[in-house]
Amino acid sequence: MVADAAGVPQRWQAGALGHSTNNVGELTALRQLLAATDPAVPLEVRLDSTYTRDAVTKWLVAWKRNGWKTAAGKPVANRELIQRIDALLEGRDVTFVYVPAHRVNGDPLNAIADKAASDAARTQEAAGGTAADLPVPEPASSSASRGGRPAAGSAAKRSSSGGSRTLSARYAGTCPCARPYAKGDKITKVGNSWGHPQCAGAHA
Repeated sequence: MVADAAGVPQRWQAGALGHSTNNVGELTALRQLLAATDPAVPLEVRLDSTYTRDAVTKWLVAWKRNGWKTAAGKPVANRELIQRIDALLEGRDVTFVYVPAHRVNGDPLNAIADKAASDAARTQEAAGGTAADLPVPEPASSSASRGGRPAAGSAAKRSSSGGSRTLSARYAGTCPCARPYAKGDKITKVGNSWGHPQCAGAHA
């Protein structure tokens, strides 16, 4: 996902990596981003992978000094990818910003990028486009990551009709019934997608 200085998406791309690890996927995305952007233009990379961020901002110098061995003396994982990223970073003005993933009211660009990556992983087909055809993220779950407690400030609540969780749509979309819903409308899980709460029973 590439956005302009105002944070407006300009173009996006996602590809399938078969059965590779998440770390390989994150590193590959960074490599492709660096290769696809102008080295002369300052770049802010927003990512939800602390491994990728730390690999290129904290650990890389020591790995190179130690002959691409970790502090424990083991070969560095994903060495070829990291070496390619290191070469692409040479002489560039790049800032790395960590953004938490899968958060209600989280980073909208991260949500779009995550949806594109998830779709590519599911279909095993490459995809890409412009701001005109951005992937539409599913609303992030507001159930907390620990203990199942709702996150603070959660928009999710119990529906009085069927007990399903409803929340406010962060993006406009289309219900499985083929009727659209707008940003801010109440939606809930409908089958394997999201849509109108009144449609949930039909796809139960």
